[in-house]
Amino acid sequence: MEAFGKPGLPPTWATSDKDRVGTALGTSRLWFTLGHGILNEVFWPSVGRPQIRDLGFIVAREGFWREVKREARYRILEEDPASPLVEVVHEGEGYRLHLALVPDPGRDALLVGFRLEGEGFCLYPLLAPHLGGSGWGNTAWVEEGALLAKKGEEALALLGPFARGSAGYVGFSDGWQDFAKNGAMTWTFPRAEDGNVALMGEVREAEGTLALAFASTPEGAKTLAKGALAEGLEGVRRRVEALWRRELGDLDLKGPEPALEALARRSFLVLRAHEDRTYPGALVASLSVPWGNARDDPGGYHLVWTRDAVEAAFALLALGRLEDVGRVLAYLAATQDGDGHWAQNFFPDGRPYWQGVQLDEAAFPVLLAAALKERGGLPEGAARAMVRLAAGFLAREGPVSPQDRWEENPGLSPFTLAATVAALAAATLYGFLEGAEAEYALSLADCWNARIEEWTYVEGTALDLAHATRGHYVRLSPPGPLGLRGRVEVRNREGVSLEPAALVGLEFLELVRLGLRPPDDARVLDSLRLADALLRVETPTGFFYHRYPEDGYGEHEDGRPFDGRGKGRAWPLLTGERGMAAFLLGDDPLPYLRSMAGGTGRGGLIPEQVWDAEPIPERNLFPGKPTGSAQPLLWAHAEYLKLYLAWREGKAPPERLGRVAARYLGGGGRPRMRHFRREVPLGALAPGEGLLVEEREPFVLHLGVNGWQRVRDVASEPLPFGLHGVLLDLEGAESLEFTFYYPEKGRWAGRDYRISRA
Repeated sequence: MEAFGKPGLPPTWATSDKDRVGTALGTSRLWFTLGHGILNEVFWPSVGRPQIRDLGFIVAREGFWREVKREARYRILEEDPASPLVEVVHEGEGYRLHLALVPDPGRDALLVGFRLEGEGFCLYPLLAPHLGGSGWGNTAWVEEGALLAKKGEEALALLGPFARGSAGYVGFSDGWQDFAKNGAMTWTFPRAEDGNVALMGEVREAEGTLALAFASTPEGAKTLAKGALAEGLEGVRRRVEALWRRELGDLDLKGPEPALEALARRSFLVLRAHEDRTYPGALVASLSVPWGNARDDPGGYHLVWTRDAVEAAFALLALGRLEDVGRVLAYLAATQDGDGHWAQNFFPDGRPYWQGVQLDEAAFPVLLAAALKERGGLPEGAARAMVRLAAGFLAREGPVSPQDRWEENPGLSPFTLAATVAALAAATLYGFLEGAEAEYALSLADCWNARIEEWTYVEGTALDLAHATRGHYVRLSPPGPLGLRGRVEVRNREGVSLEPAALVGLEFLELVRLGLRPPDDARVLDSLRLADALLRVETPTGFFYHRYPEDGYGEHEDGRPFDGRGKGRAWPLLTGERGMAAFLLGDDPLPYLRSMAGGTGRGGLIPEQVWDAEPIPERNLFPGKPTGSAQPLLWAHAEYLKLYLAWREGKAPPERLGRVAARYLGGGGRPRMRHFRREVPLGALAPGEGLLVEEREPFVLHLGVNGWQRVRDVASEPLPFGLHGVLLDLEGAESLEFTFYYPEKGRWAGRDYRISRA
């Protein structure tokens, strides 16, 4: 008889605040997460494909039952923070449940050792299949003591010493509902078809092993599970330990504070556990779905963001792991779009998910290639072609980015500009470009670098007067003729917009990190003072930073999950960015490291955001501790590692390229040519500067001098990277007036421009 309640309640994912993440290395293609002391999403056959919601446990005896996840009385046993082996002990009224999670290095399987102590207790594993990346459309059944599920070409099997089992629809006929209504396991439904389903088995033995395996067929999953059980928990454990000992090798992260050293080792595990093996080099942002227990999001954070992946690769570079970084670079070369950019984010196989465009995501792979070349570890293969394509995209599409680094607004951001300038300069200075392309890219980098303050720095604002600063960098200047005089819409906050001067952020720190501005630049110091005053939040666990005022990406005031609206919370990764600025200024970064460590979750993982309001215990929200956003966040662990290594070894951040920093901090890089583009008009030329008027299509420049005298027309000529331009100077003239005509479209620009001599 099939279970009742088809198709079940709308599915959700597990909570995003994970205790642990892990994988076995080897040939296995399985990754697991632990949250609230139980197994959460398991990913197979890639880090972008979650296949279950969770595997939890009920312990019961006559007249009494508890679900250990809801009890939340557990501790995690740990010998080495860099080990993927996880042991958890749950304790409750009259019982103790010991769980050991051991991923199989050679099979797509995970072993769960269990030991249940307590008179008369039985164990009831609860499995929620989400095959194919969703809870809908799953079929579950019980067959010969095995709990099985299938959807399309993906299947799972959970094997163990089951005395009986049941399949049901979530919210109606699943095993938890059975206990909630009847106080015991009374249902033994053999099958639940095509819905949001769940499985439960009864284990009467006090000690044993479960095996969860995945394959393209139920038979294949059963075979893998049986094979893992036949080898045994201890045999599989020994192989995992050997592989990870080899992986860790001579990794040296020793430091004077054990808690900080432990987080550094765990951060290395997080970085390695987020890399795919079917698609080597693919690093997803997080093995979690932010606020996953409130939604059935097919993407979550288990996608590749180029920026996050490269930030993680830079942490690996700081560790000297050039081979690991080379895999990331090769993967990025394989997933680059034909025009030179990368999709906003994409599945590990390269399929785009969101469709936004961010210039920094085209710049970061160039910086990574140059950094690897600087250290002598660059695999020449496709790197030159990749860099040339990316540099061409930046040159054509910059300097205005369709989205900033937070994927929210178009405009000119110090963070994006810093990455773009450094990438264009590096493409030439490290020999990826040659001839006219190299000369053009470097000239463009010099010009844009010189204009960063014009675009993103304000003086004498109300904020500056209130905080005794002369001026400050803004988070973003919007596109259009108003620029810094315009307004920026605040995403995730309905009807809220701010003047750019009010949008304080830490974006400007990338100028210092990449070596475009010295850390003691007066403009940087004033901006730091303002950011510390407006964005820094003190909590019982440490201090953290908001992204910007009026941020709406986070839980609501009452703790409800983010649902497209909310209130932005504080970010530990920004504490890391601020700490690196402190280090570069010669200050002690130790308080920043301690804060990042203080903001970790129960299992020592760094979240995307921490709660910064009064505690809401019923929603598991406590000041200075993780919210329901992503945990762990790959980027946050990368920032921690980079800062930890800078503090321990006294080295500059790995993103800083020697030749780029030497050019812009050493007094070079003064522009000899100004590049005029209509989206960022130029008002004046300094003596000795040339002028290159540019467009992305052929045009005729209709121009005159000194108030439209000596009018003439000049046809554009091809420039590198598919651009077109007219080279001019103001010799003998006080001003130049011009407009554009596009012969291929038969239209005028509809606006006149004027450039004067400075």
